[in-house]
Amino acid sequence: MLHRKWMLLGSFFAMVLFTVNAIPSVETYIKQVKNNQHAEHELVEEHELVDTKAEIRPAFASANKSILLDTITKEAEKRRIAPINAKVDSVWKAIPGYNGLEVDIEETLKLAEHQLTPNQINYVMKEVEPSIQLDDLGPNPVYKGNPKKPMVSIMINVAWGNEFLPSMLETLRKENVHATFFFDGSWLKKNTEMAKRILSEGHEVSNHAYSHKDMRTISRSKAVEEISKTEELLKQLGVKNVLFAPPSGYFNQETVQVASEFKLQTILWTFDTIDWKNPGAGRILERLSNQVEPGTLILMHPTVSSRDALPGMISLIKKKGLVVGTVSDLLSSKRITGQGQITK
Repeated sequence: MLHRKWMLLGSFFAMVLFTVNAIPSVETYIKQVKNNQHAEHELVEEHELVDTKAEIRPAFASANKSILLDTITKEAEKRRIAPINAKVDSVWKAIPGYNGLEVDIEETLKLAEHQLTPNQINYVMKEVEPSIQLDDLGPNPVYKGNPKKPMVSIMINVAWGNEFLPSMLETLRKENVHATFFFDGSWLKKNTEMAKRILSEGHEVSNHAYSHKDMRTISRSKAVEEISKTEELLKQLGVKNVLFAPPSGYFNQETVQVASEFKLQTILWTFDTIDWKNPGAGRILERLSNQVEPGTLILMHPTVSSRDALPGMISLIKKKGLVVGTVSDLLSSKRITGQGQITK
């Protein structure tokens, strides 16, 4: 009986001891409270830091954009090239204008803001048209393009014979060059398939009157007939023509006026190969080498001398850093863009 009492008493004390051990000490409790307060404080600070970053980001972006815009604007002033107006020269008559070039500030800024490399700006350029264009000058003949445009044009007047045309076309194709062919209407009427071939190879085709008359000596009504008959044949080929080359270069102001009424620009030349005299390819190249420059209009015909000279002519032109384009390309005020810039 006594033994049973001692067992019950021992169990009681064991339970008390377990309960006491299970309750955290005052020191532990204080520690936990302090830890909780510290965690709450850190959480508040973290939220405050996030809020501060949220406020800093747009401010930083705005400041960075302002710096970029200032840099781009200052550089734009240095890079600007003013457009050149078309004009009537006392010697060369109508000379086409040439587009200027300036930085597109808005597009350049957009590009710079998304640039992965810091402080690297790729300038987007855009062309600026002159206030006076060729069409604004009234009826005037053109002898050359703008001297600031590094381009020349080969104009081939066709009034008779097809013998040398295939070889010349082959050379143009190999050199990836397009010329402007001025067709005599009476030739065109008989050689429609050849004309279609020339057109299909990407060349420009235009009006060279109908029967190779001296336009200075014929009546106004005859001049209208000469131009209109060839113009009708060109329309049948699907060509919307804009140029007229008077036969043998003979014209007067009335000729230019009549052509203008058909919305055609009268075209002459800067350099004459004089190939109809059969000077030989070497002589043509020698003369061209000394005279070709930006804006040159080169006159030739489908002759043996021009056929033989054509490959060397194109090579010479390219070595001088000039591009060969059609007459319409040359008369356009559009720039030939250089390398190392993005242009719209």
